[in-house]
Order: sequence, then C-alpha cells, then structure tokens
Amino acid sequence: MQLRIQNVDSDGMSTTTIRVDSETHARLVALSKVRNSSLIDTVRDATEALDRLQFARRVADELAELRKDSDAWAAYLAEGEATEVRDGLD
Repeated sequence: MQLRIQNVDSDGMSTTTIRVDSETHARLVALSKVRNSSLIDTVRDATEALDRLQFARRVADELAELRKDSDAWAAYLAEGEATEVRDGLD
C-alpha cells in the first residue's frame, strides 16, 4: 500500500509517497476518521508524538544513569534548587 503525503513548502504543494503495509494504512485512516482529521495531519501528529516519546525516554535514561552516581545526583538536585523559578503563587 502506498500512502501519498502532501506537504506545503515555499514553492507550493509537493508530494511524497511512502509505503506502509495495509494494516498500518487502515489504522491511520481509522485514526484520521476518529480525530476528524486529514491523513497527513494524523501522520504528522503521530510523528510528533513519537519524537516526544523518544525524547522523554532519552531524558529518563539519562536521569536514571545520573542517579547511579550519588554525588552527581546531589549536585544535579542542588543546581535545580539554586535555579528554581518562582511561579508567583506563594
């Protein structure tokens, strides 16, 4: 199954075709219908969500690694306290 993606660039409209299996295509179409969204917007949002998930996992892994070194973890926490930004709710 081919999925035609249209994106707007400075020259106007251009298209890119990507291949996905039939099940993935059906899932994307179903998601688009549920969201009342275009297929391209659904793919774009899914890509953004995956990027955010990957970033969150990387941060979690780095924090877990930092926690293994008690001195480094204490320094990290101290730096966080020193750079705390007041929200004005106190």
